[in-house]
Amino acid sequence: MQCLAVTKLPEGPDWAYEIKFDGYRALGIKGAGAVRLLSRNANDFSARYPTIARALAKLPDDTIVDGEVVALADDGRPSFNVLQNYHHAGTPLQFYVFDLLQLRGKDLCDRPLDERRELLRSEVLPHMPGEIILMSESLEASAAEVVAAVKAQGLEGVIAKRRSSRYEPGRRSGAWAKMRINQGQELVIGGYVPAGSNFDSVVVGYYEGNDLIYVARVRNGFVPALRAKVFQRFKGLEITHCPFVNLPQRSKGRWGQGLTADKMAQCRWLRPELVAQIEYADWTDASHLRHAKFIALRDDKPAKDVRREWPIR
Repeated sequence: MQCLAVTKLPEGPDWAYEIKFDGYRALGIKGAGAVRLLSRNANDFSARYPTIARALAKLPDDTIVDGEVVALADDGRPSFNVLQNYHHAGTPLQFYVFDLLQLRGKDLCDRPLDERRELLRSEVLPHMPGEIILMSESLEASAAEVVAAVKAQGLEGVIAKRRSSRYEPGRRSGAWAKMRINQGQELVIGGYVPAGSNFDSVVVGYYEGNDLIYVARVRNGFVPALRAKVFQRFKGLEITHCPFVNLPQRSKGRWGQGLTADKMAQCRWLRPELVAQIEYADWTDASHLRHAKFIALRDDKPAKDVRREWPIR
């Protein structure tokens, strides 16, 4: 089930709030005694995060939980950058579970969210190693209080869920909503500006329906080893046409992020399949990113699911 990006959280007793973790969304699945940890685009994370896979072996058989793989930075906050650079002998990981889709072979998707979460708490979590598998707790406060607290702690954002909602796999119905609070965004790489035998910057955007919308050229954040690793991922994705529907643009704009026809002549275009995590200072009035910085490639979600998220002001 997917979240609808909003600029204001829904309010009232029908809604529950949770922290939006800066990690990898995943399903924990146990069937016929075997465990799988699957990302949103069905990548198997079991070998990548073996401590979590081993912990999920304690699930009742024929059970599916939904959650987020999280790594903590030195300051105790979830960090996607730490997770991206995780090594098996390094930082400990947690799997924060927030929903129960199936329990001992019984499909729960049509049950209300509150009922599914109560079953998760009473029937699943008591069997799990508590230092690795944790409950994503509801935040018992008003929407304004939750936003203020999450912002003060420097966390990524807030998820609001209708307490009576059924679980709708693959849908973004609005029964679950997300509001980003920090300045970060997943974006799709649709091209790059070459430099020597590598690249100078990547050209990124987000989807509106089936249209890919250009928002920035990103140069910052690439150390040499990372630049070489990302450039390797471009192989086999080269195309001859620009995939962005809003290019070329008339001018560079105040912050120099506009991609004009002259600048486009320097670009090389890619099939828009790679998803990047980007941090930035702000959105400009022309809907470009200012002072954008590359953090990492994301392998956990399809490019077509990348939409613009609106951080609070």
